[in-house]
Amino acid sequence: MAFAEGLAKGEDGVIRCSWAGEDELYRAYHDREWGRPIRDDRTLFELLTLEAFQSGLSWLTILRKRDSFREAFSGFAIEEIARYRPTDIDRLLGDTGIVRNRAKILATINNAQRYEALADEFGGLGGFVWSYEPPDDARPAKVTWKALMAVSATPASTALSKDLKRRGWAFVGPTTAYSFMQSAGLVNDHITGCPQRESCERARRAFKRPTRKREPPL
Repeated sequence: MAFAEGLAKGEDGVIRCSWAGEDELYRAYHDREWGRPIRDDRTLFELLTLEAFQSGLSWLTILRKRDSFREAFSGFAIEEIARYRPTDIDRLLGDTGIVRNRAKILATINNAQRYEALADEFGGLGGFVWSYEPPDDARPAKVTWKALMAVSATPASTALSKDLKRRGWAFVGPTTAYSFMQSAGLVNDHITGCPQRESCERARRAFKRPTRKREPPL
């Protein structure tokens, strides 16, 4: 049986987006997490942080280190990360379980420190990022592999990136922002024909979106 480009049947007999491959961790992430809407600030901050660390690496590399990242960064408790001192930076740079990139470590601490002002102004990270969810008519009616490969950023991810940078956040470029939007369910980029596409659509329809106190700037 032939499948649309970008789909493949795994050894377990399940049809998936082909990027999930045969690694059990990657397949579980594809089936249970990727594209499902998230509203919790800590989880959103974790995703945004890991997407920044992923730059230049494979997402599977990050997934394999995710538990170590969580342990190293205090379970991604934002307020605790914001209080990190130079000794914490030294500890993180010596942690072989994570990606030891000084600039990205410093960016994570910086972003945690910037979180409070954003939360005070807009009610939380969830309300802020979900205000950048693109409207249905800005999304393709049929998500194909070719269409996905042609897009590394969108007007919505570019706007989200620009607003975060304006607020002093770091390592949040348009491509990182788009990968974050895919991961957090702001968009559903499962290939048409992947069973998880409809599952994610159901989750998105039932999802109660967090509200933002103010509208994003034009």
